Amino acid sequence: MTAGTTANTSPVRIDLAVPDVFPALLKVREAIDGHGLDKKLHHLVHLRASQINGCAFCVKMHLREAREDGETQDRLDRLVVWAHVNDFSEAEKAALAWTEALTALDHQTDYASLRGRLRESFTDKEIGALTATIGMINLWNRIQVSAH
Repeated sequence: MTAGTTANTSPVRIDLAVPDVFPALLKVREAIDGHGLDKKLHHLVHLRASQINGCAFCVKMHLREAREDGETQDRLDRLVVWAHVNDFSEAEKAALAWTEALTALDHQTDYASLRGRLRESFTDKEIGALTATIGMINLWNRIQVSAH
């Protein structure tokens, strides 16, 4: 860019710039959904990752979807403090701890301990589906945040 020119800072329309990507991502979501992760847990994970990532669009969407699938407003209100309340089961808390660990990566996280906690409530197949779900929501959050 030369001096005196103004940068175009408008968001990139990823759906237009690389149109083959969104359909591929939707197929990945379909594959993950085929592994039977509990719907309420799915919503909690999506919402918590979206809160951490600061994706306002996704937070609004996942709140609506969770309510539509029967999640209570009380639990949704306290999701941000899930570790400090009794609204969530031990399985949900293990999944939310995993969500936070895979969303805000930190080299000091004890992933082995978190996996052990997960295995108290979930099979490896369920942990795999949960991990893929977390990875995908983080990808969607980043795509959406890039357009803010």
